[in-house]
Amino acid sequence: MYEKLIDEAMEAKENAYAPYSKFRVGAALLDKNYKVYRGCNVENVSYGATCCAERVAIFKAISQGERGFLAIAVVSDSQEMTFPCGICRQVMLEFKIPKVIVGNGNGEYKEFTIEDLIPHGFDKISGV
Repeated sequence: MYEKLIDEAMEAKENAYAPYSKFRVGAALLDKNYKVYRGCNVENVSYGATCCAERVAIFKAISQGERGFLAIAVVSDSQEMTFPCGICRQVMLEFKIPKVIVGNGNGEYKEFTIEDLIPHGFDKISGV
């Protein structure tokens, strides 16, 4: 069901700026109107200034006024499944992205809920 979203994430990965880690990541976020927002990782020599592909896609959608999401796909060149980092998981929880699709460089993927990936996130503290 999520093959197209994985394909979109694979295309986004091609724009990654990863001169330090050489670990290119792409993400594709599907909103409630079935529009896709792409993101890629953007590294910086000051590693804390780096932004993950998932947050690039999410922040792009948020900055364009979107607030309702269905799923996000995350891929890399790795043969292993590419899971979001903890910060990205928390951002996904904040914006209530219910389905997280993790993939690998071969186009294989697995589906998870955000609760599977961050069962004790900060969603209850803010009251949002």
